[in-house]
Amino acid sequence: MIPFKYAVFAGLLSLGVAVAPASHAAGTLSIAASAGDPGSWDPIDTFLVTWGGVGSQIYDGLTMRTADMKLVPGLATSWEMLDKDSRIRFKLRQNVKFHNGEPFNAEAVKFTFDRLLGPEGAKGAQQSNYNAIKEVKVIDPFTVDFLLSRADPVLLTKLAGYGGMIVPPKYLTEKGDEFFNANPVGTGPFKFVEYKPKVSLTLARNADYWDGAPKLDGLVYRFITEPATQVAELQAGRLDIATTIPTSMLDVVAKDAKLKVASINGPVTLALRFNTKEGITKDVNVRKALVMAVDRSTIVSQILGGNAEQVASFQGKLSFGFDPALKSVPFDPAGAKKLLQAAGVPAGAAVQIDFRGPDSNFREVAQAIAGYLQAVGIKANLKGYETSVLLNDIIPNGKTGEMWQNQWGGWTFDYDNTAYAMYHSGQRWNPYDKDAALDKLLESQRDTYDQQARQKTLREIAQYVSDQALEMPLYSLNTIYGINKRVQNLTLPADGRFRFINESIQ
Repeated sequence: MIPFKYAVFAGLLSLGVAVAPASHAAGTLSIAASAGDPGSWDPIDTFLVTWGGVGSQIYDGLTMRTADMKLVPGLATSWEMLDKDSRIRFKLRQNVKFHNGEPFNAEAVKFTFDRLLGPEGAKGAQQSNYNAIKEVKVIDPFTVDFLLSRADPVLLTKLAGYGGMIVPPKYLTEKGDEFFNANPVGTGPFKFVEYKPKVSLTLARNADYWDGAPKLDGLVYRFITEPATQVAELQAGRLDIATTIPTSMLDVVAKDAKLKVASINGPVTLALRFNTKEGITKDVNVRKALVMAVDRSTIVSQILGGNAEQVASFQGKLSFGFDPALKSVPFDPAGAKKLLQAAGVPAGAAVQIDFRGPDSNFREVAQAIAGYLQAVGIKANLKGYETSVLLNDIIPNGKTGEMWQNQWGGWTFDYDNTAYAMYHSGQRWNPYDKDAALDKLLESQRDTYDQQARQKTLREIAQYVSDQALEMPLYSLNTIYGINKRVQNLTLPADGRFRFINESIQ
C-alpha cells in the first residue's frame, strides 16, 4: 500500500495540480537527472547515465552490481557456464511479480532477449552489447539457458543494467512499444507514477519488492541539465541530490550548513574526438599536434579544481584494461607548431569544437582548449548543442566539426564496453573510422575469458588509438554529488546508478 501522504501527492500530480518539490510528501526524494530526458524508459532504447540511474529503480536484471562494484544475484539466483563456456544456465527467482501484477518467469526472460536481439532492439542503442547471445531457451518455468555464438567476458556485468533489464511480455504485447516508452513497468523497487517529458519522472515505493520494500515513499527525478540551476534548486531545498555541480560552485555548496559535497572516483571519462574524414584533422600529424598543444594537467588542476585525473586513453584507472604505463602525450606547444608547419597547415586555420551546450563545466574546458590552440595558430570555434541533438543526430550521423566532446560513463568498468563502441567500424559512436587492424584487436579480446590475455589486448588497443591520435584524451572525472543533509543512509555509487533501498529522509 502506498502511504497516505504520498498517495495524496501522486493524486494531485495525476489531476494536473502543480506540486512544488519543496513540499515533499513524507519520504519523497528529489534527484537531478543531469544528462537530460532520455525520451524513452524502454531498456533497449538508450545509453544515457540518466536512464541507468532511473532504470535501476524501475527494473531488475538477472544480475545486479552493488555500489562497491560486486556482482550479485538479481532476478537470477545463480548461474553456471556449461558446454565449454558456450551456454550459461540461469536459475530464476520465484514469486516475483512485475508492477502490473504479471508474473516474472522464464518466458519473461526469453521475451526480453528475443525483443532486444530482434528488429525492435535493432532500432535502439543496446543491441550490439548483447550480440554474443545466439538464443535464449526456456528449460522450465524458472530456468533458462543462454546459448552463445562467441565468448563475452563482460556479459554477466552487462546483464546488470541498461538493455538487459527484464520487461513484462503481456503488458508490452498489449500496450505496444510506444506506450511502454512513456509508461514503464518492471520488477524494481519503485513503480512508475507520472512522466512529464523534459520536466520530471515520478516513482512510488514498491511495497512488494522481492528484495525488501524501500524505506522512501517515492522519488522525483527532475531533468535539470544546467549545473548552476541544480545548485540553486539544491540551496532552495527543492532538490535533495544534485548530480552535476560547476566546479566554481563546489565551495558554495560545501559551506552551506544544510548541504554537503561528495567527490569520489568515477567511470566518466572525457576526450575530444577527431573527425578523421574531413578538414585538417584528416592528417594524423595534425591530430598529434593538437593534442600536444593543450595543457591538460593545468585544466584539471585549475578549471576542475582537482576533481578529475588526467588520462592517456579514454578510460579511468577503475577500468579493466587501464594501463598505468601508457603516458599522456606531453604538453609541447613548440613541437605542435613544428608538426603543423610540416603538415602545411596555415596560421589561422580553423577547427570547430562541438560540445554539450548545457555542460557549463565543459564549456570552460573547451574555452581553455581554444586558448591553447590559438597559441599554436589554430582558431577554434566552439559550437554548443542540446545534449540530445548532439548524441542522437550530430555524432552518429557524422555531422560534427573537426572535434567533438566525447563523454562516456564506462558503466561496466571494462575498457571493452567503451573501446568497441567508440572505435569498431560501423558503431554508432564511430562515424568516420574504418580500421581493419583495430577491428581485429577489438574482436579478439571478446573471444576469450582469459583475463590476462584480454588485459594485454585492451592495452594494445589503447596504445593503437593513442598512436593514431583518434582523440585528445582529457580526464577521468570524479563523480560529484551535492546532497541535502536531511538524506540519511545514502550509499554513493561511482557510476550514478543509485538504488534507493535503505535511504530515508530526516
